[in-house]
Amino acid sequence: MAKEQKKTNGIVTLKEVAAALGLSTMTVSRALNDRPNVNPKTKKRVLEVAKEMGYTPNLVAKSLVSSKTYTIGVVIPEIGHAFFPEVVRGIEEVSNESNYQIFLTNSSEDFEKEKKSIEALRAKRVDGILVSTSIKTTDYTFFENLRDSGLPVVFFDRCLYHLGISCIGVNDRVASRQITEHLIENGYKKLAYLCGPKEVTIGKERLLGFVEALQDAGLEVNEQRIIETGLTETGGKEAMKKLLALPESIRPDAVATVNDPSALGAIEAINEAGLKIPDDIAITGFTDEVRAKIITPSLTTINQPAYDVGKKAAVKLIATIENENEPIENIELIANLVVRESSGSQKL
Repeated sequence: MAKEQKKTNGIVTLKEVAAALGLSTMTVSRALNDRPNVNPKTKKRVLEVAKEMGYTPNLVAKSLVSSKTYTIGVVIPEIGHAFFPEVVRGIEEVSNESNYQIFLTNSSEDFEKEKKSIEALRAKRVDGILVSTSIKTTDYTFFENLRDSGLPVVFFDRCLYHLGISCIGVNDRVASRQITEHLIENGYKKLAYLCGPKEVTIGKERLLGFVEALQDAGLEVNEQRIIETGLTETGGKEAMKKLLALPESIRPDAVATVNDPSALGAIEAINEAGLKIPDDIAITGFTDEVRAKIITPSLTTINQPAYDVGKKAAVKLIATIENENEPIENIELIANLVVRESSGSQKL
């Protein structure tokens, strides 16, 4: 009966792998878990045979021994922005390679939902959590308590600094300066900025980059041309309407935006006003989502390595889970300027 059951469910056990090799189950287990005191040739043979037989580890049994669940929680702020699905793809690749599974949750840019998602993940006994905070996350106490609980946490993209929690992101301020300098070099002088929420790190850092570029070039930083838009197309459109309603003397000749969705919304408002891009007004984004290259005119933007952010975040979290002495780090990946039609040709 036992043999018949094995044929039915198709599960290869550790004991069967050991029998096929003529080794003890303990030796096979140590080899599969990369433990010391196993001959390298034996370890190699065990891995080869286990793979040939289709053996997969019993994570339930493994968790009972190690007090780990081999699961990771992931909290993203929204799913509509193309950036986050790419991040999750990177997280999944690293997690699968390390034999961890992920539980994905979406806070919908709401702090209360973010907290509930994290508490639900803790109830599932995840080994660690990756978090990109919502635009409404302004109370750091919750994350301080989470840190103090001992549960490994790593932020990605949107971070809360100075909490002693690692973060993986991109060089937001530097990249924002770079794209603003590109507009200045193209001869634009009355620059506007559609900024994200200043409480969110990406909103704050990208705005600082924009302002620094203007100051370095000796250009005016006009507060009337800096409008908070949120991070959506709707917000971008409404903010752009406000800019177009300004007196002609201060109306911008170029607009930089916090992200591509904001830029796309702004483009809609510009088109509805009967203006041409970049002839009447230039515009830039920040993300390089798929629509940026296919709209007309194509959008000059910043390419964020979303997939690599996900991979780095997962690597850091798993290292933190498996090594209590893993250092706290703020890791910035390089984001690059992608020049397309919307920023105009040289006007100098």
